[in-house]
Amino acid sequence: MPELLEVSDLVVRFPTPIGDCDAVRGVSFSVAAGERVGLVGESGSGKSVTAQAVMRLIAPPGRIAEGQVRWAGEDVLGYDRRSLQRWRGAQAAMVFQDPLSSLNPLVRIGRQITETLRQHLGLDARTATARAVELLTKVGIPDAAARLRDYPMVFSGGMRQRVAIAIAVSCSPRLVIADEPTTALDVTVQAQVLDLLDEMAAEAGTAIILISHDLGVVSSFCDRIVVMYAGRIVETGTTDQIIGDPRHPYTRALLDSIPRMSGVLPDRLPFIPGGPPAAGTRTPGCAFADRCALAVEHCREHDPALLPLTTHDRREAACHLVDGSLAHARSSDSGRRNTP
Repeated sequence: MPELLEVSDLVVRFPTPIGDCDAVRGVSFSVAAGERVGLVGESGSGKSVTAQAVMRLIAPPGRIAEGQVRWAGEDVLGYDRRSLQRWRGAQAAMVFQDPLSSLNPLVRIGRQITETLRQHLGLDARTATARAVELLTKVGIPDAAARLRDYPMVFSGGMRQRVAIAIAVSCSPRLVIADEPTTALDVTVQAQVLDLLDEMAAEAGTAIILISHDLGVVSSFCDRIVVMYAGRIVETGTTDQIIGDPRHPYTRALLDSIPRMSGVLPDRLPFIPGGPPAAGTRTPGCAFADRCALAVEHCREHDPALLPLTTHDRREAACHLVDGSLAHARSSDSGRRNTP
């Protein structure tokens, strides 16, 4: 499949009282046409900031300090304001984590949908209204024609998320970025939202980037998974590779933290000890070393590069121990390891 989106060496920087903070550090990944890619990691790992950078939504004083974002070969970071407005919505769209914050609380739902349709597709008012009713019906909003007159605040969280998805897919974009679309929704509504994204993507051949901290949700939806930690990518691969054969200790720890629904229940739910480094903190070695039970001194002194594990696909990991090349270091290490 041809690459639709290519992100290369992306760095997103924010000023702080103690100096600049790189919330995203050298992130590179690609999304093919029609592909579903999961972006996973704990809160603060840089997932949402990466997505906002792709959409050119980083608000000052934050900025994209380095890197490239290419769309079908074009330089998104070089778009002028008019080109950017045409691209957003028509070619790439985003569903935000909190739909109430992305929907204008002072504007009726119908107008928010029809304005998008009229701006990008050039529809007249009557045709746009009919299309808005069709979209709301498709996403499961009952009595859609009447609900066009409602304001966002009268909808439930699940209904607002459906409206946000309707707006995002209204112009049949080639890419939809869904940022934690199931957060704060009950399990039944979560399944409905994912089914809705699945249906919309299947109908239009839309590529999807699904951002989540939940590997269980991502594994049931995505073709490929990108794992982020402390602002950088630590592992990539197909869903089967990541779930069935995780190569980075952080990925394994995330999978081990998922509660099992079968077998004997443990006395304590598994968890990853410690916490990610504070924003802006830079260490000479691997950012995960202080939480990793396998870390040796080399890990704390040298930052591992994200390297390919195979020659025929996009399987990558950033770990000194991933291929066993430091097995001797493990055996000769002084024993100063973190206990899980």
